[in-house]
Amino acid sequence: MAIAFVFPGQGSQAVGMGAELARAFPAARAVFDEVDAALSQNLFDIMCNGPLETLTLTENAQPALMAVSLAVMRVLEAEKGFKLAEKVKYVAGHSLGEYSALAAAGSLSLADAARLLKTRGLAMQMAVPVGQGAMAALLGVGKEVAEKLAAEAAQGEVCQLANDNEPTQAVISGAKTAVDRAALLAKSHGVRRFMPLNVSAPFHCALMQPAADAMAQALARVDIKRPAVPVIANVLAAPISDPAEIRLRLVEQVTGTVRWRECVAAMAADGVTDIYEIGSGKVLAGLAKRIVPSMNAAAVGTPQDIEAALPALTQ
Repeated sequence: MAIAFVFPGQGSQAVGMGAELARAFPAARAVFDEVDAALSQNLFDIMCNGPLETLTLTENAQPALMAVSLAVMRVLEAEKGFKLAEKVKYVAGHSLGEYSALAAAGSLSLADAARLLKTRGLAMQMAVPVGQGAMAALLGVGKEVAEKLAAEAAQGEVCQLANDNEPTQAVISGAKTAVDRAALLAKSHGVRRFMPLNVSAPFHCALMQPAADAMAQALARVDIKRPAVPVIANVLAAPISDPAEIRLRLVEQVTGTVRWRECVAAMAADGVTDIYEIGSGKVLAGLAKRIVPSMNAAAVGTPQDIEAALPALTQ
């Protein structure tokens, strides 16, 4: 058995996330307190009590999701005797989850990860005026069809493949007018369902360049160590460990495609048999099973999940 830990991205947030962990484990509560201190904000109160609209703001959702993931990690390591470097072959995260993966592997400090994600969320939010960008999920088709549809809909505007999530689900991102054109063309490309996403900005496309520039500056100021285990980079779908390359790929990730299908396939090709999604929600566990049907996948986000996973993780 070879294990990988994966960390969720935006969309997995929910009011109440982390509350049960904080009640059950002092180590989890300490993570939430540390994130609040790093951000000079009572983010944990928003996580526990909402409202959902405030939690879903990109600047809040990104550090909040990372905090839940790292709370689970801290419980496993500090209270359950789990050692990441001994038990896990790879870590990876979906979009913002890559920061969680890096923090889990000791490459980024918890405080730096929180501040970077706050900066990232604000920069992504501000990169494009509200209403001028859009994203949509394409169900029933994969990467090649999504790229072809985006290219046809662009007509001189930005319209790109943002996420290659699994063989029958891709996401496009770009100018709202271009994404609207893609909606009209979708059926002729075999798209089973065209789903506009309720997001505040068009992530992972060229319109995010101002946010990429902001992240280049922010990342230049933080200490990045070699991770305890290799991180599968979103933009490469391949493992990286060199701090200079990690910095570079995190900047590229803001405008680049999240190659999640390839990330999971690459881990499976190198012997990973079990994927654990660490943090809020079960999205990535579900995607893993659709990418590699033989993969064992489980979500670990609650005290009950932790107890259920421990026998396999500590054997």
